Amino acid sequence: MKKAMLITTILISALAFGQDQYSKGMQKAFEIWGEGKPAEASNMFERIATAEMDNWLPYYYVASINTILSFGEKDQEKLARQLEKAQEFVDLAKAISPDNPEILVQQAMIHTAWIASDGATYGMTLSGKIVALYQKALQLAPDNPRVVFSKAEWDMGSAQYFGQDTAPFCKDVKRSLELFDTFKPESDFHPNWGKERAKATLKNCAE
Repeated sequence: MKKAMLITTILISALAFGQDQYSKGMQKAFEIWGEGKPAEASNMFERIATAEMDNWLPYYYVASINTILSFGEKDQEKLARQLEKAQEFVDLAKAISPDNPEILVQQAMIHTAWIASDGATYGMTLSGKIVALYQKALQLAPDNPRVVFSKAEWDMGSAQYFGQDTAPFCKDVKRSLELFDTFKPESDFHPNWGKERAKATLKNCAE
């Protein structure tokens, strides 16, 4: 009995130590990212992912950073490397957490980055996939503010591209802000971005 209790205590202690190391690593990666060092932060999230193979979050952030870096990147080889890495890590995240609305939004953002780099090449093949991803994410999580806002942002961009009125989608941006005000992420490390961008988008709606 004592032996069993000792083993249980050791396992709990080891788990707590592992979680503590994970938390410290994630906090440090976010700090580095906040200091304007996205490449270094991506490398740190990648190292955490190798130790947390059943946790989708570090994989998600590697994909997110490399996607963000790709918007506006003029070097086509660098852009391709970044987006290919983003795709690799979002695929790993999907394998750990299938049908996750946050990951679906991230996948849509990767496709959007490809279209932003070369609309003539990627627009026809990826636009429909983006629409399907946002529709699925909305079905899974209709009250997730990032889902609602990201879909609205894509819809507005599409309307603008085709010379259509973007005003009908402003109500969705407004709704996303209401959702941001009440949204509670599952942990300090779960996605919680988008509110400031939604505010800026709604301000443009009023102009």
